[in-house]
Amino acid sequence: MAETLDCRGLVCPEPVIRTRALLQSSPEEVEVLVDNAPASENVSRLLAKSGYAPQVERREEKLWAVTASRAGVSCAAAEEVIAAAGNGEEKPCRTLVFLSSDTVGSGSDELGGRLMANFLATLPEMGSNLWRVVMVNGGVRLASTPGPCLDALKKLEANGVSLLVCGTCLDYYHLLDKKQVGETTNMLDIVTSLDLADKVIRV
Repeated sequence: MAETLDCRGLVCPEPVIRTRALLQSSPEEVEVLVDNAPASENVSRLLAKSGYAPQVERREEKLWAVTASRAGVSCAAAEEVIAAAGNGEEKPCRTLVFLSSDTVGSGSDELGGRLMANFLATLPEMGSNLWRVVMVNGGVRLASTPGPCLDALKKLEANGVSLLVCGTCLDYYHLLDKKQVGETTNMLDIVTSLDLADKVIRV
């Protein structure tokens, strides 16, 4: 029988935090109830990384049920095994780019938009050091608005750069169904990413 966790009414990242705490007891099956789409995506991703096979079912207008059973070795554990078996070569610096706006600088938004497009298009020059791009607040518009910035982000993702887009921010700007690139994420993932990064560039 699945262990049920009711996270309705909880704001980001509380559903993920409580789900992670539940997983400490290694249940065979879990069911997590949430009341918004970003939370269902974030909980599903956590379960998948923890070795479970999640499925999401929308039962009511504001009720998503994320059910999962054990699927074997977790992705995190697999990554640790791969890292342990490395050939001893020096790893590239993990650089995280933190975007809290869809423009660069203050003054002219039109100019700031052009500068952001140029900035994103130039990021590949960082090579393998570029690890992750995090978008919060107005920065989530970059992942949702057609144009040169979105095109540049799609190229980065295609080249293996991790893109995280704040789900709470997408919901605030009514852009959940318009996001075209990156993973919908939560504040716990963002804080963890900042902690794991070797270098953070804030724009």
